Amino acid sequence: MTGGSGFLGSHLCERLLKEGHEVVCLDNFFTGSRANVEHLLDHHRFELMRHDVTEPLTMEVDDVYHLACPASPIHYQRNPVRTIRTAVEGTLNMLDLAREAKARILIASTSEVYGDPIEHPQHESYWGNVNPIGPRACYDEGKRCAEALAVSYARQYSVEVRIARIFNTYGPRMHENDGRVVSNFVVQALRNEPITVYGEGQQTRSFCFATDLIEGFIRLMASPHGADPVNLGNPRETTVLELAEITRKLAKSKSEIVRAPLPTDDPTRRRPDISRAQQLLGGWAPVVSLEQGIAATIDDFRRRLGV
Repeated sequence: MTGGSGFLGSHLCERLLKEGHEVVCLDNFFTGSRANVEHLLDHHRFELMRHDVTEPLTMEVDDVYHLACPASPIHYQRNPVRTIRTAVEGTLNMLDLAREAKARILIASTSEVYGDPIEHPQHESYWGNVNPIGPRACYDEGKRCAEALAVSYARQYSVEVRIARIFNTYGPRMHENDGRVVSNFVVQALRNEPITVYGEGQQTRSFCFATDLIEGFIRLMASPHGADPVNLGNPRETTVLELAEITRKLAKSKSEIVRAPLPTDDPTRRRPDISRAQQLLGGWAPVVSLEQGIAATIDDFRRRLGV
């Protein structure tokens, strides 16, 4: 698993170990943290390797979960060249590994391939509305290229490819400074600092709890479905302002809500059509409510921040 010590990767490592698999976790710790997998280091079926996916790698494996890539705007815009190299060269190297090992590979793509969508909700057949030279392009276009590479390897080399288009995911072990809306709001609320809402806060997102997404990963990897992308996310659409109010209430915070200008190319609406996932993955659907998930995330941040 690449990016295995990251927020999502660490949850996936736990799940795979629980199911009896041997897990080799690769990470260069650019955004991942050793602390996320510290409790797994003594597990006899777990191995942690420091490795950057932009460097080739060969090993005998059955499945490859390719999660490595900075996923928050603060991190991926800090070094855009590195981000696009990770998305493109990293995916190329992992596809080569899967081809040589005759392994199945799951590519962690993103709802960002839809850009600021004109179609709503977003179905996998929608081609997207992406600015190819904007400040988010290093991530958006990097992931679009990763999908193109994966599908090309499936067509040309018969590599068994699965592509998951991930919508906003949150939960314990999120990076406190990753700049994503859930972690921003939770940290600000716990510290009783102003909660920053961009624009009027009417832009929408769909928030999926980490364990629900991991269940989708496991089912997608095991399914006979081919390389056509599959949306994995929560179809409940929530405005950013509503999220701020839910977070403030659950954290019992005294924070006020303040406004700031909208970032460039920030999508105005985002909600997945998950009918393909439900059809192909045994009726998969998120089961953790937003209120339950935010409460669990607040508890995790409260413990880590000591507030």
